[in-house]
Amino acid sequence: MQTDNRILDDFARVLSGAVTAASGVREEVEARLRQQLEGVFERMDLVNREDFEVVRDMAALARQENERLSARIEALEARVEALESAKKIGGSASSKRKKTSTTGTKKAQKAS
Repeated sequence: MQTDNRILDDFARVLSGAVTAASGVREEVEARLRQQLEGVFERMDLVNREDFEVVRDMAALARQENERLSARIEALEARVEALESAKKIGGSASSKRKKTSTTGTKKAQKAS
C-alpha cells in the first residue's frame, strides 16, 4: 500500500511539473506569435485604431458640412431664379413704360 501511494505521489509530481512546463511553453509561444504578428502588421503599414477613428470622425464632419453647403447653394440658386424671373416680369412692364415715356418726350421735343 505504501508503494502505491508513493507511485501516485511521484506521478502527481511529474504531472504537476509537466503542467508547469506546458504553461511556460504556452506563454513563450504566445509571446513569439505576438511578436511575429506585430512585425507582419508593421510591414503591412496598417493604420492603428485611434488614427482610423480620428479620420472617420473628420470624414463625418466633412460630410455634414458638405450637406449643409449643398442645401445653402440650392437655396441661393432658388433665390437667384426667383430674382431673375421677377426681373423678366418687371423688366417687360418697365420697358413698356420706358418706351411710352421716351416717345412722349420725343413728341414734346418735336412740338417745341
